[in-house]
Amino acid sequence: MLFSLIIPVYNRPDEVDELLESLAKSTYQHDFEVVLVEDGSALPCLEVANKYVGQLNISYFFKENSGPGDSRNYGMRKAKGDYFIIFDSDCIIPAQYLNEVEKALNKDFVDCFGGPDAALDSFSSVQKAINFTMTSFLTTGGIRGGSEKIGKFQPRSFNMGLSRKAFEASKGFGNIHPGEDPDLSIRLWKMGFETRLFTEAYVYHKRRIDWDKFTVQVSKFGKARPILNSWYPKYTKLTFLFPSLFVIGFFTAVILLLFNNDYFLLLYLVYFVLIFLVSTIKNKSVLIGYLSVIAAWKQFFGYGLGFIKSYYKVILLKQKPEVAFPELFFKKHI
Repeated sequence: MLFSLIIPVYNRPDEVDELLESLAKSTYQHDFEVVLVEDGSALPCLEVANKYVGQLNISYFFKENSGPGDSRNYGMRKAKGDYFIIFDSDCIIPAQYLNEVEKALNKDFVDCFGGPDAALDSFSSVQKAINFTMTSFLTTGGIRGGSEKIGKFQPRSFNMGLSRKAFEASKGFGNIHPGEDPDLSIRLWKMGFETRLFTEAYVYHKRRIDWDKFTVQVSKFGKARPILNSWYPKYTKLTFLFPSLFVIGFFTAVILLLFNNDYFLLLYLVYFVLIFLVSTIKNKSVLIGYLSVIAAWKQFFGYGLGFIKSYYKVILLKQKPEVAFPELFFKKHI
């Protein structure tokens, strides 16, 4: 068996139902297994998994809560395949996905890959707006899932592949979250493994998120980055500073406005108008264009302020990351 699909889940039986339903429609002609890892959920998805026993080669495991990274490791240790594919539970998988991955691996094998995400028409307007800002070339989103022009590609764990050889060598994900996926990518690079973007291996990422949760999420992304920079200074990039510079620049523009200088504030206005126009055209919706402006604002300020706070504590004050931000670290499952 080539592929084992690893899916950690925490209190999301409805999401898992949609995900498994999409996998049951796969056009892949060879055997593959689905490994569901219940991460100490109070709302288990065992009944949902049992619905698909006749349609999918599915295994279900329940373990104590220890976070998504450790749950993925748990699933890979239980898996039987030679190549692991990791999904988040809020993904819906196109029928041709595994065919595209196999085609890409046969053409030019790589021990770790990542794929981009897209939005379905059935997604809510807020979900589509957040998807736009998380994937657009106009924001930092283009760096994380839709382009490999900037440095080495760092796969993201909502849609990621890892060979058994690379997993056994690296021991999988660490206990930081978020940030466990770039951490793994860098450790793989240091061991001589390569990573690559498979542009055709996309998933529909539903992003079960409202504005408050989105702000918290991107803030955690921002906090995680200086920690990773402190661990792996060789892989620090100027692009990681963009959201923080955006925040500092905005406050500077507001101060300059008090001195009758509105030039820099106008630049921000032009930028957000551009986001509105591009999103409106792409999504064919003025509402989604407007919501994309809100999403971009929250993305830049959430990430940027989180980065600044983490830089101050971890880089300047030399605090241990686990002490400065305990919410970013899970205890490992024994």
